[in-house]
Amino acid sequence: MAGRLDGKSAVVTGSGQGIGHAIVLGFAREGCCVWATSRSIDPLKQLEKIGSVRTRQLDVTRPEDIHAAAEEIGPVDILVNCAGYVASGTLLDCTPAELERSVDVNIRGAFYMTRAFLPSMCAKGVGAIVNIASVLSSITSAPARLAYSTTKAALIGFTKSVAIDFVDRGVRVNAVCPGAIETPGLASRIAAAPDPTAARNAFIKRHRMKRLGTTDEVADACIFLASDESRFMTGQVLVVDGGMTL
Repeated sequence: MAGRLDGKSAVVTGSGQGIGHAIVLGFAREGCCVWATSRSIDPLKQLEKIGSVRTRQLDVTRPEDIHAAAEEIGPVDILVNCAGYVASGTLLDCTPAELERSVDVNIRGAFYMTRAFLPSMCAKGVGAIVNIASVLSSITSAPARLAYSTTKAALIGFTKSVAIDFVDRGVRVNAVCPGAIETPGLASRIAAAPDPTAARNAFIKRHRMKRLGTTDEVADACIFLASDESRFMTGQVLVVDGGMTL
């Protein structure tokens, strides 16, 4: 079914590659006008060929950048907080700097972006916000993901809090929680392992479907939550994990 986002506009952070990139493509395919943003502008250049996509450099850890972007972009119907940072390490390995970076990108980024674009949604009486969290959060965890799991758990709490505070203003807020997804970021972490083949197999074995997820599968979940098909859903966590948490 095409056209599920006809006439809507969106901002997607973390659009340079992986899940964010797939969300932009999926939204555009469904008729949405999309602002694709990333900390670096170079990865966005290939998206500029799509007529319904505009690109903009945006660092979600800088409130002044977000304010300027919100002024330029104006009101939108959909916000997807996809920018994320994956820190590795246990509690004893994780440095304060790694924890702070995780909080900056995974939590403060969503906080600043939502504060910037929520008021216009409230003014219109309609809006959909989708936060990309993870099953590595308050749902479950994995070895050596202390900072990542902690901040993604906080993002789920953030989702539910904003949802309940603004449900009577017409704004829906939901989260997507993926398992291990085939992305350039995951590929680089696998390649850096002492035994990349064993590392890849370990990621696959977490999932009862015996494979990694695709970025398009996560994008499809986001399309559903951004569309009117999910108009009776808010404050919910949509798990897309190939049976990892069964």
